[in-house]
Amino acid sequence: MLWTNKYSPKNFKEVLGNNKAKDEISEWIDNWLINKPQKPLLLVGPPGTGKTTLAHLAAHEFADHIELNASDKRSYDILLGTVGEASATGSLFNQGLKLIILDEVDGIHGTDDRGGIRAITKIIKEGHHPLVMMANDPYSKRIKSLKSKCQVISIRKVHTNSIVALLKKICLKEGVEFEEYVLRTLAKRSNGDLRSAINDLEIIARGKESITTEDLKIISQKDDIHNIFDSVRTVLKSKNPQRIKDAMRVEADPAFMLELITENIPREYEKKHEIQNAYEMISKADIYLGRAFQTRNYGYWKYSYDLMSLGVALSKDETYKKFARYTNSTVYAMLSKSRAKRDLQDRVAAKIGEKTHTSLKVAKQQFPYLEIMFQNNEIAWELAEYFRLENDEVKLFRSRKIKKPKTVQSKTIQEENQVKKVSNSKKIVDKKIKEKITSIHPPVKKIKSTQNKESIKKEDKIEDSKSKSNKKVSKSKSKEKQVSLFSFK
Repeated sequence: MLWTNKYSPKNFKEVLGNNKAKDEISEWIDNWLINKPQKPLLLVGPPGTGKTTLAHLAAHEFADHIELNASDKRSYDILLGTVGEASATGSLFNQGLKLIILDEVDGIHGTDDRGGIRAITKIIKEGHHPLVMMANDPYSKRIKSLKSKCQVISIRKVHTNSIVALLKKICLKEGVEFEEYVLRTLAKRSNGDLRSAINDLEIIARGKESITTEDLKIISQKDDIHNIFDSVRTVLKSKNPQRIKDAMRVEADPAFMLELITENIPREYEKKHEIQNAYEMISKADIYLGRAFQTRNYGYWKYSYDLMSLGVALSKDETYKKFARYTNSTVYAMLSKSRAKRDLQDRVAAKIGEKTHTSLKVAKQQFPYLEIMFQNNEIAWELAEYFRLENDEVKLFRSRKIKKPKTVQSKTIQEENQVKKVSNSKKIVDKKIKEKITSIHPPVKKIKSTQNKESIKKEDKIEDSKSKSNKKVSKSKSKEKQVSLFSFK
């Protein structure tokens, strides 16, 4: 059995650190057990801090659970077919409640996991059972929509002294003699990852009676992947070039890192010339970053990273010992708020570009001049009619509505009068044409008197009798003309 499993905590008391998080999870469990449904839990923290352990300890309280690991495919259909079905059915234990565990929800991506977040959202909305999810990156865009629907609990790194104490305990139980320096080195190298520290100890100590500093050579120095805010804090707090370079080895978009450092410079630096020099380095880093994206030559990234990290760090005269609360970049929030305005600008620029045969960029360059031209009511009316701008699109250039000019009103009245005159003249011409037609071809008068009707009926009867007599004569003549085969007159 691996030592990580052998010495894993059996209850919440044995879990190292994160006392506040443990209390919140315990309270969450108690509320579920007394029929008080709670929001799903989202445990967020670096790897090896005990998120999965806490979820499994919570599962012991419910006695029935289902778990989906990061190695499993987590598409929309699979999640609804497994977790979704489990969340809709009851359990035989603990009042019918079962705990559903989803590990590393921030890792859901790609074709295999398509629709995974959408399925989790549906499970949260329609499920009736407690749900615990874990994520490593608190700033991942994939879990942004889940945060508002969950109770987010931050799981912090385990302190180095706590890790050293646990490693000593393991060595005593395994009968391994140790040097204090070795265990403290393992704890420091783990960077708060308790699981990593236990694994390293097992590698150098299993099957041995003692461990020394020579055994540390077996384990190579790890490539530490820092938290994004830890990297920003190191850049703004330190002046050690090697430490800053190590801190910048982080899996993050360089543009996002640039925005975070830019946002927090005035929160840390106090002197004007320090802030000025730091932003000068930021502007140069932005230039190289733009060149990398435009030319697709990503070799420029290293210059951008050095300028935004070493350049900004060395812009300060001395390190500050104060506490500064760093924040996320406000640029993306501002962009999301101004999206409607940008869409409006694009729509107006498309209409102007269609009429003037120019690109969107050139059309937008004319906006300041159009704002001046739209101050004149008559010109504004003509431009709005020519470009076919709607009322909300006109507001881009002027705040007040466009009133129909008097000249336009008089023109419309004249046009309406002309239309009326033309229609009246047509009616007169049609009348005259009808009168001429009636004079040439008078209409046949209808017979109204009863005498005329009777005479007409008599004439019709006479004609019928004549036609009948004619028919009889014709028949007789035809009979006379017929000759028998046996008559020889």
